[in-house]
Formats: sequence, structure tokens, C-alpha cells
Amino acid sequence: MLQENVTDVLAGVFVITAGSVVTCLLVKWIQQRKTKQKIEVARAERKRALQQMEQAVQQVKEEKHAEDSRMILSLSACELSEKLKDGSLSPEAVLYTFMEKALEVNKEVNCVTDFFQECEAQIQEVKKQKAKGLLYGVPVSLKDSVCYKGHVSTCGMSFFLGKAAKEDSVIVQVLKKQGAIPFVATNIPQTMMHFDCSNPIYGQSLNPLNHTKSPGGSSGGEGALIAGGGSVLGIGTDIGGSIRLPCSFCGICGLKPTSGRLSLKGTSDIIPGINYVLPSIGPMALDVDSLALCMKALLCEELFQLDPEIPPMPFNSQVYNSTNPLRIGYFECDGHMQALPSMRRAVRETIQLLQEAGHTLIPFPVTQIDYVFNDLYLKGVFADGLSSLLDSLKGDIIDPHLSLMVSVIRLPTFVKKMLAFICSFLDYCQKFISEWKKHKLDVLLCPSLSPAFSIGYPSYTTPSLSYTTLFNVLDFPAGIVPVTKVTQEDEEELKNYKGFLNDYVDKMFRQAVQGGVGLPVAVQCVALPWQEELCLRFMKEVEELSCKKRK
Repeated sequence: MLQENVTDVLAGVFVITAGSVVTCLLVKWIQQRKTKQKIEVARAERKRALQQMEQAVQQVKEEKHAEDSRMILSLSACELSEKLKDGSLSPEAVLYTFMEKALEVNKEVNCVTDFFQECEAQIQEVKKQKAKGLLYGVPVSLKDSVCYKGHVSTCGMSFFLGKAAKEDSVIVQVLKKQGAIPFVATNIPQTMMHFDCSNPIYGQSLNPLNHTKSPGGSSGGEGALIAGGGSVLGIGTDIGGSIRLPCSFCGICGLKPTSGRLSLKGTSDIIPGINYVLPSIGPMALDVDSLALCMKALLCEELFQLDPEIPPMPFNSQVYNSTNPLRIGYFECDGHMQALPSMRRAVRETIQLLQEAGHTLIPFPVTQIDYVFNDLYLKGVFADGLSSLLDSLKGDIIDPHLSLMVSVIRLPTFVKKMLAFICSFLDYCQKFISEWKKHKLDVLLCPSLSPAFSIGYPSYTTPSLSYTTLFNVLDFPAGIVPVTKVTQEDEEELKNYKGFLNDYVDKMFRQAVQGGVGLPVAVQCVALPWQEELCLRFMKEVEELSCKKRK
């Protein structure tokens, strides 16, 4: 009798358990089905937006001359701005030229996610302005997370689909005030916490220089579009290299300002409450002068009124235009991940050019990068155990390139605590600045993570981010300047690369960049907090010297 009762109880438990499992699976299936439906709707909306963009281009195409288009596309943002202001180019001709080119680039590399059809009407509003802003008539592309009224910033996640922005972000408002014409949004990786560029909604973006390579992330769509010639100026964000990595991978210039120099109000935030490692928003372009023009335009009274938390510090043109010799610290390797042959060569060649130009170069002892990356950066960004990010991902389809990271962050809290220690940002920052002051440095030169990685490899090479995350932890302005290209000699030397440990990560790092002959290699230019103008001035110096060498 007892045995029969036990059997009945066990059978009941089994039925209840099996029922619970079936229920959970059913709920998950329903969620996934709803997610897929939302994604299909979003894809259809994108298709309609791009068709609308193409129709607008076709309507004016007959009036344009091919020679005009080639000339417009050959100009920098600064050159465009001058010609638009003096009337030798019309805002309409410039906008439709870049719309057409953006469509062409998108067909090749899948980088545009939305078209701001309002840009056509905005041109007429801009032309009515009595005073022409610094960016009068200049088309600007925006990373997906930079909100534009009436359009959805997805962050590559179904959670945000259908939630159109109720107003423009502060940066978009200031851009419009300065006469710029935001015209497209660009692709990002799911959650934006990754340096490839793929999500379940819009798919994988490709590098326009080599379609087997990633454009980087998370501002990867921006990097791809600008490098492909479909935009002359873009806005990205950076919390671990998200501006700098796409610029390095795609061979363009970009600036990560000090957090708080420009306003992030109105941008999508998937991890609220980060108090230690703070995100930045900044410009991306083909040249340094265009970055400086953008910063000058954004650092205006309109910005300071719209966001009173931003210090009222207008752009200091005197610092940017200075020609005084600089005291430049440098390092070739951060001690955490062994720099690749092409990365080391890029720094060495730049050092030589700077010395020949009369600047003073001083070796800088960068230390404790293992601690900075593993403890300060990861702990600072993921301080809430990523609970807010996981909430946003509930019921979503996980992009294959993000699955490894999601698996890690779903570990129990006590396990995650064992992976990171309690840290002190203030102490490390003070020590770093003290060393900087000891050497009486103006700026710092160091490697940038490049060349571009093959698609899929960023998931397995996260420790290589130490080259960019250092300056997020320190909150120093840092910019990217391409200075050379991978040579056959670099590729041969890469075959012998073993890193510091010759472990799985080192091997994946080597494989990630194989086949990169001809791809751009950049350096990173750094200044102390709030010295964006000095950082840009240094970037300009590096850019000019590198260009002269190539000629």
C-alpha cells in the first residue's frame, strides 16, 4: 500500500513537473513568435523607408550631373560647409548626392537601418534661417541609438521595436540648430555591448574595405557608411571603444570625448545606472578637421541651454590651431594583450615622424592593464550584474555573435563576483595622472586595435579591448587616426605571433586579423580630461605627417 502511495506521489510530481516544463516551453515559444513578428514588421518598415529614400533620389536624379556628384563626394565636411555657405553648392544637391551614395553603400555592406524622410522638409527650414550655422546643409548620419523624433532607436533589440522617440535627442537638436541635415540611422550590434556589428533585426554589417571583415562596433554602421563614402560626418557613442574600433577597422577618424563634454540626453540607454565607466558621444569622419568642425558646432550656447549639466566650455580654436612643439608620451604594447606586428609598426613609424617634426617623444610606463580591464572596466560597466540588460533581452532572439556574452552574464551572481574584484577607480586614475605629470606630457600616443577582425572573431577576443577600454576607465579624450596599411611583411610576421601566453585567446587574436594585407592600421591619440581640442590638435599633426609620408 505504501509503495503504491509513493508511486502515485512520484507520478503526480512527474506530471506536475512535465506540465511546468511544457508550460515554460509554450510561453517561450509564444514569446519567440511575437518577437519574430515584431522583427518582420521592423524589417518591412526599413524596406519601405529605403524605398522612399530611393524614390526621392530618382525624382531629382535627372536634374543632377554625374560630375557634380563626384565632386561633392570628394569633399570633406569642412569643404562642403564652405561651398554650401558661399552658395556654390545647394543643400539639395548635397543631400540627394549622399542619399544616393548611402543607398549604394548599403546594398554592399548593409549599414543603413532607417531614413529620416523629414530631412527633405528640413532643408527648406534651414534655408530660411537668417544666420547660417557652422554645419549649414551638411548631411549627417546617426548611430541607431541617437534618437530622432518619430523614429525607433532599436539598440538591435526587439524590446525597443515600436517605441518611437517622442523628441529629438539633444545632439540632434543642436545639429539641426547648426544647419546640419540628419538623414539616416546606421546599424549596431545587439545591445551595443559588442565590437562586431550584427543583430537579429537588421543582420550583419560588413566592412566596405573587405567584406569578410567586420566594420567594428558598436558604431559599426557609421564606420562602414562613412568609409564607403555614403556619409561625410557621423555621430557615434563609446563606452569601451565603440567609436574608436569602427574608425580603426574602417580607416577613418573619430573622437571619444570626455564623458559629459557633449550631451547624451535622448540617446538610448540599455544599462542605466552606470556610475563608474561612463559613455561618451562624439563625431566620426574621414579627416580630423571635420571632427574639429563638428565639435566646434556642437559646443555652442544651444547645447549648454538644452542640457545645463554640460559645462559651458566652447571649442577652443586657439589650442586646436596651435603649432607649438609637444611633449608626447608613448607605448607600443599595454602589457595585457601583445600588440600585433602592424600595430607596433604603426606606433614606431609615427614616433619617428613626430620626432623629425620637432616634437619630444618620451616612453610612458603604462601598468596594471590586467587590473584595469578585468576589474575596473568590467566591474564598472556591469556593476548591476547586467540585470537591466537581461530584462531587455527577455523573449528576444539572441544574435549568434552575442550568445557567448549572454551565457556568461546569466551565470549566478556569486559566480560573477568571483570573476571581478572590488576596485578603486580614483586611485588608479590619480596614479596614471601623476605619472603623466611627472613626465610633463601634453599628449599620449599608443596603439589602436587594428586591422579589422574577420566577422565572428570579436566574440572570442574580448581581452584585446584593453587598448580602448583603458581610456574609458580613465575618462580621457581619445581619438583615432589611420596612419598606414598592413603589409605583406606584417602578414608574414603575424604567422609567428604567440601573444604573451600562446593560449586560446592569443590564437584567436592572430586568426582574427589574418588576410589583412592592404587594410588600414591606426594609432590612438590621447589627452587629459576636458582637453579635446589638444587631442584633436595632436591627431591633426599625426594625420598631416602620415599623409606627407604616403605622398
